[in-house]
Amino acid sequence: MKKSPETSAAELRVTSFLDSTGIPYEVVEIDPDFADTAAFCEKYGFPLEKSANTIIVASKKKPKTFIAAVVRATRRIDVNHTVKQMMNAGRVSFARAEETAELTGMMIGGVTVLALPTELPIYVDPGLTHLDYVILGGGSRSIKIKVSPDIFGAIPNARVVEGLTGN
Repeated sequence: MKKSPETSAAELRVTSFLDSTGIPYEVVEIDPDFADTAAFCEKYGFPLEKSANTIIVASKKKPKTFIAAVVRATRRIDVNHTVKQMMNAGRVSFARAEETAELTGMMIGGVTVLALPTELPIYVDPGLTHLDYVILGGGSRSIKIKVSPDIFGAIPNARVVEGLTGN
């Protein structure tokens, strides 16, 4: 499977960041058609409970501000309450695919909390921190990363936020 230069660059940023932390990790190569979390878990036999999604949220008013939220795949992000309040924005929504790609250099289905721009605030679901490992995106739709939740302590601007997900 031939990778585009953008894909290779995003994956390289991710693995370089991981290497710099000294935290052991595993790269799981996947079929890009199964990059979406539920499809990935089903095809490759990973539990949904140990998988996380990185979601970019944008304010509606200009100048737009953005945050990244990392949440368990089994939970929903509380955009309208917790995130909106933390962003100090009147209205917020999920960033459009184009905005996400421009901000992160990654496609939907491959966006990861690993190697995001350092100025981007990152909110982490506390439920991820108690797992023995977590599956994160790898920067492209071709890989996932299996790593200890200790990684969240090595990510600049990342903080664990109670109430990040709703019930």
